[in-house]
Amino acid sequence: MDVDIGFIAITALTLGCIYALLALGVSIVFASLGMINMAHGLSFAVAGYGAWATAQWLSTAPWAVLGGGMLAGGLCGLLICSVAFIPLHDKPNFVVRSLVATLAISLLGVQGLLTAFGPNAKSLPPLFGTAPWTWGGWQIPADKGGAIVCALLLMGLTLLWMTRSRMGLQVRAMMQNPEGAALVGIGVRSTALTVMALTGALAGLAAVLLSQTYFVSPFSGTTPLVKGLIVALAGGLGSVPGAVVAAALVGLIEALTGAFLGGQYVLITQFLFIIAVLLWRPRGLGGLLDHSRE
Repeated sequence: MDVDIGFIAITALTLGCIYALLALGVSIVFASLGMINMAHGLSFAVAGYGAWATAQWLSTAPWAVLGGGMLAGGLCGLLICSVAFIPLHDKPNFVVRSLVATLAISLLGVQGLLTAFGPNAKSLPPLFGTAPWTWGGWQIPADKGGAIVCALLLMGLTLLWMTRSRMGLQVRAMMQNPEGAALVGIGVRSTALTVMALTGALAGLAAVLLSQTYFVSPFSGTTPLVKGLIVALAGGLGSVPGAVVAAALVGLIEALTGAFLGGQYVLITQFLFIIAVLLWRPRGLGGLLDHSRE
């Protein structure tokens, strides 16, 4: 069987970048807010429809479609925060309450998308052209090349924002010690809104980039949510570097599995990977947060 190593490498890098966007959202929310956001997939689906609506009724320019998807994802994140975090964060058993609340939001949101847009899938216009890119003698499909560049750029800007801006430093303080951050005057609710808007926008970009290959549908966020949780668990919930490393490994595993075994075995190999990682290193590649949350 002839295998194109270059194609596998490009596919692995593309998937790794997209999964890193999703896993960063899961990890940052858990690290700073102590909440596992089961509605993260809803943000993905809503962002896909936001991008589709932008392309249909406003503009098909790449910046407009990408911006429409990220805006829709960010707004969905704000809605999730308003319903599942702000009313519950100071209540007993917050982790369980927020888990149930975000799951309920996801189920209700999917039904809302079905009612509003119907079950038929939608497609996005090609944002990065149709001609392949040439780099180092490799032919890179335009959708994959654009996805890699956009994902790396936004992840770099996000990390720069978290290390250089005042609000980003507040988010990092919440990630390191939420109780201590609250004691020194960092607003929990305002920071939570920022975190949820940011992670929703990251999911929005992932939705637009992945929808270049697949389609937008009410259930399109289910698989990305599972993949994001796989990557976040393998990397260590709350660990941003661990999420990035795990995303690269999961993307490579998916590309290799699809090339040598077939797409139907992808989830099997990915779950075997996370089981192996957690057996070898129970706290994930980056380690879980050491302090307990109430």
